[in-house]
Amino acid sequence: MNDDALNPSPDAGAAGGPPSRCGFVALVGRPNVGKSTLGNALIGAKLSIVSRKAQTTRHRIHGVLTRDADQFVFVDTPGFQTRHGGTMNRMMNRVVTQALAEVDVVVHVVEAGKWSAGDAAVVPLLPRQRPVILAVNKIDALKDKNALFAYVARLSQEFPYAAVVPVSAARSVQLDVLVGEIAQYLPEGEHLFDADTFTDRPVRFLAAELIREKIFRLVGDELPYGCTVVIEQWEEDDSGARVSACVVIERDSHRPILLGSGGQHMKRIATEARQDMVKLLDKPVFLDVYVKTRKGWSGREATLRELGYD
Repeated sequence: MNDDALNPSPDAGAAGGPPSRCGFVALVGRPNVGKSTLGNALIGAKLSIVSRKAQTTRHRIHGVLTRDADQFVFVDTPGFQTRHGGTMNRMMNRVVTQALAEVDVVVHVVEAGKWSAGDAAVVPLLPRQRPVILAVNKIDALKDKNALFAYVARLSQEFPYAAVVPVSAARSVQLDVLVGEIAQYLPEGEHLFDADTFTDRPVRFLAAELIREKIFRLVGDELPYGCTVVIEQWEEDDSGARVSACVVIERDSHRPILLGSGGQHMKRIATEARQDMVKLLDKPVFLDVYVKTRKGWSGREATLRELGYD
């Protein structure tokens, strides 16, 4: 796999048979309802990083699923943030609202049995002029299955959803049903991507996200929100890839937290990220990770754009 995203293919629609359909599908919801897990499960590849911490997803990420004549371009968005301000959160909220204005279908993801102020804040953003499907996620964790009917009935009063589909992204339950409901609303048109494409993001972006995922999973609550990852160097040939990555932090006090005693924390982050990169590229990976302080980076929009934020 090279560093460039695969090019769109204008000839993807099959000649004869059912007409080809292709459309953009936004996955939206409050933080930590499982949007990224759902997106990964739908396309059958690890595209968006996941962790138990809210706001893991910071970018708009396109994942592509092609099934016969239908092509779905899923747009995984950051969780819509209402509890915290800040420049980065405002930019991420802008990504959500922009995605809702541009897509053909919206999937509103909620957690089975739970409805919070964060969920309610998403409802006014949902478009009335396009189909919105409610995906009730994490049904495998719902102890009282009978409560699901009352929960769905309540949510159906919140918005005129085109369909309601209970799912478990983690266990791949009812995902075919969800895909079938979405397919009904895809507009006719030629496919935008080759059938074997699963994202339009370059592999460098995916590699940086894999490192950030390990930081979110392995480091305490404070540091992940004050750091980002930039790929400084990428060399790849048939024998493998040589990657140099920089973890950008906001404060010098974050450095010992990230490194850990004797650098063991960073070694584990790099090792687990490298293992995932090997799976992604299907070839050996030599990964070098270092840390750099850039004070106040998350509070300056120009810096955020420079670091790859939409």
